[in-house]
Amino acid sequence: MPDSRQSKTAALAEEGTLNSAPDKVRDPKFRGSDFFDPHDIVQVKYEMLRRVLVDKLSVTEAADEYGVSRPTYYQAKANFDTAGIAGLVPEKTGPRGPRKIDEAILAFLQARLAPGEPLRARELAKLVHDELDIELHPRTIERALKKSTGK
Repeated sequence: MPDSRQSKTAALAEEGTLNSAPDKVRDPKFRGSDFFDPHDIVQVKYEMLRRVLVDKLSVTEAADEYGVSRPTYYQAKANFDTAGIAGLVPEKTGPRGPRKIDEAILAFLQARLAPGEPLRARELAKLVHDELDIELHPRTIERALKKSTGK
């Protein structure tokens, strides 16, 4: 039988909500509890905000007790005020879309599409490599062309 703590930690990591510093959370209810989990950054931030709003803990004390900086507290508060609990979920890091396909490459690809014929992304990837010396995965080409045509 798998360890449920390990399974939850793996799920939190996969979703991007794993607290990178659970050992810094000093609130006693996060120690030895089946409900409060210092590894769950959304739960930690929510409880930190609740402590300030409901329990009237100072921002400095709450930030210290939950192992974050004051600017992190204020950012969490602003995100919560804007989007509710969903605002406490960390944004995914990394690129926000295709990095290798700019307008010129997209035009190059579109000019080589034959109307009524199926998309041949592997052939297009080879053309881009041979003519532009740029490596593109066929799936990247498929996504970019789908997005550009809306289909």
